[in-house]
Amino acid sequence: MFDLMTRHWWVLALRGTFAILFGIIAWVWPGITVFTLVLLFGAYALADGVIAVVQAVRGTTGGPRGLLALSGAAGIALGIAALVWPGITAFVLLMLIAAWAVATGVLEIVVALALRKELRGDWVYVLTGAISLLFGILLFAWPVSGAIAIVWLIGLLAIMTGAAMIGVAFRLRRLGRASGGYGRTGQAVRS
Repeated sequence: MFDLMTRHWWVLALRGTFAILFGIIAWVWPGITVFTLVLLFGAYALADGVIAVVQAVRGTTGGPRGLLALSGAAGIALGIAALVWPGITAFVLLMLIAAWAVATGVLEIVVALALRKELRGDWVYVLTGAISLLFGILLFAWPVSGAIAIVWLIGLLAIMTGAAMIGVAFRLRRLGRASGGYGRTGQAVRS
């Protein structure tokens, strides 16, 4: 299980990169319209969902594959819905984003707790899940916040989540190299 994670560290880094790019786009254009936000969020959720499903199908994570597949399928469905119906209202969009953030946060916490034996002291993944969960709860509590504030919060969440994912990915890479000596391609290096 741990070997799979260390060999495929780059998948988590790729997900983190997509999250950071989405967050930067949200920050660079804070006056973004709801229509554009729907399209950006749809593209991000779709890409993140596809990567999560591929990870679950290939077994490239050591965590609960069923939960990862479910989270990925939800991201794909949400991404497609956002791209197909971009005229969605701001309130509905916020509720969808809030539900997605809560579900993702809970999943990240569950995975981190399931892997605590392999990644002792790895509180960053739990923190990422807690931030996502808190963000979703805050969106449910105050859905009428200003559009620019919401864009900034979404961008902040995406950047923090992406940074944490990349941090964990490179830690997995170091651990994999230290324990088994994996090359750049993720293939075991023969002595």
